[in-house]
Amino acid sequence: MPFRNPLTVKKTKTPPPNETGEEAVYLKSLSERQTPVSVKLTGGEVVRGWIEYFDQAMIRLTREGAPNLFIYKHDIISIAEEGGGRGRNS
Repeated sequence: MPFRNPLTVKKTKTPPPNETGEEAVYLKSLSERQTPVSVKLTGGEVVRGWIEYFDQAMIRLTREGAPNLFIYKHDIISIAEEGGGRGRNS
């Protein structure tokens, strides 16, 4: 049996998955708790509200005193939880 040098043996790695499913879990958590969030858009604008609905391509941001928004995910830079609680369970 030949000696196999561990430094020269090629290791095959499985490529990382495109989706881990964690995004959906997090958005569902925010939605169920009606957590106030701020959403930063690619144009630099920041909108605030809570996520009422989401799917693979977009979120629905519900706002008080302003029209609700449907925002495509490709237009979102970040979503951050805001302090204070508006949610049903807080």
